[in-house]
Order: sequence, then C-alpha cells, then structure tokens
Amino acid sequence: MADDVILQLNNVESAYGPVKAIRGVSLKVSQGSIVTVLGANGAGKSTILKTISGIIDPQKGSILYRNEPIQKKDPAWIVRQGIAHVPEGREIFPLLSVRENLIMGAYTRPMGEKAEVEREIEQVYGYFPILKERTGQPAGQLSGGQQQMLAISRALLAKPTIMLLDEPSLGLSPKLTHEIFEIIKRINAERGVTILLVEQNARVALKYADYGYVLEVGRIVMEDPCAVLREKEDVKEFYLGIKDSGVRGTRRWKKKKTWR
Repeated sequence: MADDVILQLNNVESAYGPVKAIRGVSLKVSQGSIVTVLGANGAGKSTILKTISGIIDPQKGSILYRNEPIQKKDPAWIVRQGIAHVPEGREIFPLLSVRENLIMGAYTRPMGEKAEVEREIEQVYGYFPILKERTGQPAGQLSGGQQQMLAISRALLAKPTIMLLDEPSLGLSPKLTHEIFEIIKRINAERGVTILLVEQNARVALKYADYGYVLEVGRIVMEDPCAVLREKEDVKEFYLGIKDSGVRGTRRWKKKKTWR
C-alpha cells in the first residue's frame, strides 16, 4: 500500500458483552484508495466499521485518523472529521422523502453551507438519476437497490474524506451490484473519497478494490493487493468458488470451510 495512510487500526479488539467480535485487528487505509475486508457472515466485518465510526467502543487498541486517535469519540464528532458510515441494511428514513433523507446527511454541516448542500444534492442526482426522479417520494417506497443508492448519496452529503460501506451488494442482483460498484469507483476517482468496504461478495470486491484483508473469526489472516489475492488458491477456493485439484488449502482454511 502507499505510504499516505489516512486511517489505521492497531491491535483493535471489540465485543458485544462477553462475546469478542474482533480480536487484535490491525489494518491500514491509504488516502484515495479503495480497501476491502472480506470474510464470512459473522467474521466481524461490520464490527470493524462500527468501531471506527464510534458506534462501538473498542476494548483495546487504537484507531488513528490522520495520525490522531479517534477511538471512543462521539459518532457525530467522527462524522464531522470526515468519516461517513453507510450501514448494513441502508438504515434510510422510510417516512421521509428522498430529498429529506439527503438533507439529513448534511446534519453536521454549518447552516452557512446551505447553498453548497443544494449544489451537492444535484451532484449526487448526477450519480443516481433515479433519485432525482423520485425526490419527493417516501424513501420507504424505493426498491432495495434505490435505497442503497440513497444511503450512499446521503453519506456523500456529509462531505466525507472516507466512506465506510457495509455490504453494499447485500440483496442486490448481479446487474445492480455492478452498477452500484461502478458508481463507488466513480466517487473514489472523481471526488477523491477514500473507501473502506466490507463485503461477502468477494468476486466483486476484489474486482473494484485496490487492497484487501481477509478476516476469519475476528482476526486478519491474510492481506495483499487485490490483484494478488485474486490469484491465491485459498481465496479462489473459499471465496471465489474456483477449485484447483492440484493445490490444497492450509489447515486453517480447511476449518473455515466447515464453518460456512
């Protein structure tokens, strides 16, 4: 990875009551990159994002954003620093209109930026024209894919430096998943927004991300540029469904297969 690290986790541990969800996780995200964390359901992927965004306080370790510690800070404060979280399941406001949901995304910004917020709403409509067509419609009436578009757009209204995306392909068709990830790539390239995403769809994540981590039972067990991960036999067999009869996985990855 590049040297310009903007976000770094050092030996982070988080738990839900007595259940430890992530165990000594360390990772780095370089500015302007797209980084993915892969893992099976329950591996702890979402917990990593919730810990970064302040929803969960870590029990151990540090989280550095621009070389400053942010662990155990208030979530609203973290958003103001430039970290926006698109949660699993979208969590849009179903009774509010599409436009009202977008305005809610700008809740941490000063009132003096109202005109700028209006311009940015038009910009996100450029990424997702269907949202402009449905601007006055209650968000709860949108399809799953449209709600995902709205959740990403709402996060952009916070004017983020980093977006944390939790399972953006969840429940979407392959065609719509491709469309969503093409827009994520555009946002990264055109706006310079750094992306940290967690995904079960390893095939699409490894296609669009620059660097990847593999999470197994709360621990990072592998990391590499995505072009390298795509060619690793363990990743090909257990995440991409490609088997090579001449190559066997490690003992750890054989155990992983039984959990799935």
